[in-house]
Amino acid sequence: SELIKPYLGSKYKLTEVPRSLIFCMSKHSGPVNEIQWCPVREQSHMLLSASMDKTVKVWDAVDTGCCLKTYFCHSCAVRAAQWSSCGRRILSGGFDSMLHLTDVETGKQIFSSKNEFRISALKFHPTESNIFICGGFSPEVKSWDIRTSKVLRVYKAAVQQTLDMLFLPEGKEFLTSTDAVSRDSADRTIIAWDFQSAAKISNQIFHERYTCPSLTLHPKESVFVAQTNGNYMALFSAQRPYRINKKKRYEGHKVEGFAVGCEFSPDGTLLVTGSSDGKVFFYNYHTARIIRTLSAHKEACVNAIFHPVLPSLLATCDWAGEVKIWQ
Repeated sequence: SELIKPYLGSKYKLTEVPRSLIFCMSKHSGPVNEIQWCPVREQSHMLLSASMDKTVKVWDAVDTGCCLKTYFCHSCAVRAAQWSSCGRRILSGGFDSMLHLTDVETGKQIFSSKNEFRISALKFHPTESNIFICGGFSPEVKSWDIRTSKVLRVYKAAVQQTLDMLFLPEGKEFLTSTDAVSRDSADRTIIAWDFQSAAKISNQIFHERYTCPSLTLHPKESVFVAQTNGNYMALFSAQRPYRINKKKRYEGHKVEGFAVGCEFSPDGTLLVTGSSDGKVFFYNYHTARIIRTLSAHKEACVNAIFHPVLPSLLATCDWAGEVKIWQ
């Protein structure tokens, strides 16, 4: 993309809150569950989207707003999809319990495997590009090796479902957020795992009686944020014992049972989240105050993500199947 080229050599400038709509991309016929910019900076004009309409799409979301490719490898809703670190493959998992690794250019499956459970979360290992973890409607999370198509390890918890997963820097540990909230206790809502040994490091991280539909890591500081179904985001240390920061709560948006995603801007100054009323909320990371809200969608806005290179470009997606680009 000619628009991205001038920014490739320079350091990321300060993030500005976008004000105007650039593209409205409405080719999906069902809710969009996940969006992700291509991690290869030179190819970061490409945006991936995964939908309940059983498809994964790749868009030119910077220059034209056109859909470049649609992948039809799943027979049910696609709940999770991720770019590989090289930007040439897409890993996807769905309610058909299938895992597919698809070649972006040819659309062929490099790896396919039937899983024992419906998949709702996938994450590539941050340093080992052939390894990923997957979780979903099961007490187990599994790590897989693409080269052998085999399960490496199984991580077992006394829960029914994994909602989201997050690798901590270097990938030695990862977190899972689960649906384990009972009347008498809220432990096991967020669990920290040792990646190599599959041992639980801690399940006493979050004590409020809310589930956490998504987790996100700060790009510079050793902290992470959990989106909670209590209509606020909670801040935690990303180092043991993963303590909650009781002084900061990011509240004002609504979650209400949607799997609403949240993310930091690449410079770490802003925390952005969707909202079940269709808005996007921009919080100052340091003060936890709302800087601005954007009336982005008519239906629930389930994700909002900043572009990794262009300092104020934002992609959002919603429950009606629309993907929008803002600047």
